[in-house]
Amino acid sequence: MKAARSLTFKCVKCHKSMQVYLQKVSACSHIQPYQGICACGELKRHATGQADAVKSYLASADGSWSHHH
Repeated sequence: MKAARSLTFKCVKCHKSMQVYLQKVSACSHIQPYQGICACGELKRHATGQADAVKSYLASADGSWSHHH
């Protein structure tokens, strides 16, 4: 199954709809990370996949996260 290229969420800051986009990662199915910025400037990160990889991605708020095997 292929991951969606974008997902829609409600911004936690301004409550408007915003989109997050699938980020480029290695060709594996362990994690599908998403990121987007609302019109108000709020950053939204989301991920699906292996629980520990998702937790690691969401915990790296500075954008330094990368996926390795």
